[in-house]
Amino acid sequence: MLEALVKSGKALSAYEIRDYCCNQLGYDLLPMSVYRILEFLENNDLVHRLNTSSKYIACSHITCPHDHEPPQFLICKSCHRVEEVSMPDRVIKTVTQATRLAGFQLASKQLEIDCYCTECTLTKDTSA
Repeated sequence: MLEALVKSGKALSAYEIRDYCCNQLGYDLLPMSVYRILEFLENNDLVHRLNTSSKYIACSHITCPHDHEPPQFLICKSCHRVEEVSMPDRVIKTVTQATRLAGFQLASKQLEIDCYCTECTLTKDTSA
C-alpha cells in the first residue's frame, strides 16, 4: 500500500488504494485490511491522512533520518495535487494563539491549505 501511494504520486482514498493495489500491483486486499494497514502506516509516520478529503498521501520525508515538523499540506482546488511543505514554528504558534483567542483549541497541528498550483493557475490565466 505504501508502494501504491508512492507510485501513484497523489492522495488516494482507502478504496482507491485498494483498487490501485489490485489493478497495478496485483494484490487483492479486503477493505478492512486496507484500513488496518493504513492505520499502521499512519502511526509510524509513513503516510498522512488528509482530514478535509479523507485521503492518504505518502510522507515526503520517509527517507529522511531526522525528525520533522508537523505536516502541512498545500492542496490544489483544481487538480487536487497535494504538496507536503514545512512551515516555520512561528506560523504554527500564531495559528495556535489565534485559535485560543477565539475560544478554540487546535485538534491537530496539521494544516491543509486550499490553493491553486502553478500549473492550474497558468492554465486558468490562459483560458480567460
